[in-house]
Amino acid sequence: MSRLIRGVSKNARFVLVDTKEIVQEALDIHRCSPTTISAFGRLLSAAVMMGATLKGDDILTLRTTTDGPLSNMVATINKNGIKGYVSNPEVDLPSKENGQPDVQNLVGQGTLYVIKDLGLKEPYVGVSTITSGEIAYDIAYYYVTSEQTPTVIALGVELENETTVRSAGGYMIQLLPGAEESFVVELEKKIQAVRSVSELFKGGMDLERILHLLYEDMNDESHEKLIEEYEILDSKEISYSCDCSREKFYKAVITLGKEQLKEILDEKNEVEAECHFCGKKYSFKEEDLKEIL
Repeated sequence: MSRLIRGVSKNARFVLVDTKEIVQEALDIHRCSPTTISAFGRLLSAAVMMGATLKGDDILTLRTTTDGPLSNMVATINKNGIKGYVSNPEVDLPSKENGQPDVQNLVGQGTLYVIKDLGLKEPYVGVSTITSGEIAYDIAYYYVTSEQTPTVIALGVELENETTVRSAGGYMIQLLPGAEESFVVELEKKIQAVRSVSELFKGGMDLERILHLLYEDMNDESHEKLIEEYEILDSKEISYSCDCSREKFYKAVITLGKEQLKEILDEKNEVEAECHFCGKKYSFKEEDLKEIL
């Protein structure tokens, strides 16, 4: 099961996630290419972190619309788990010279939509420009421009082979209002010095150890002194979970109208619908649609 921890220190709040199982499930369902799952896995991990404090029936959705070969991605999270889909899962690009997946050119440039349904009359929709194609940078840019919250985000997905995820996850640190300059300076130095998320996972670190590393004072040889003390407020498991159902798809299918449904039934003897998020298929025969026919 994938896992999340979140907490706070005097000058910042933080969320760290290990999303290996979530990204593996997404890879299995959508049959993504290596570069696509590297991008899609980053978006899923970002959504898990951004939705860490959701309550009740709150829903958070990240949607990208970009000019790269990948085109569109969606990640939606609520209290029951996360789900997502990508419009062109099989598209791929050659690795960069350093061997890393070329996520930047696969995604391209475009728009990021952050949609928060908090049970009000209308959901909140934040809009930000995707300028880099590197998901972490673009999420951080959203927080600075749309929510005026200085944010550090690191995301990573590493594969063992085309069908197996070795590691996935990331961390997010957000400065609280009035954060002390000394903390900001020390945090910046640490972020520049620390290895990538994938390397940290590959080295056997769990979320708690990565958190300690981020807050370690680099001048302390014992590795025990911290930039400042922190507190973990929550630790929980999270999974890839789709809430589709036959009833929901029935309601969607009947919106096609009587004439169109008759045409489909005459041609195929059934109306079939497939969930974009989990790949599950629902079939409706003529007897299932008596209400509208």
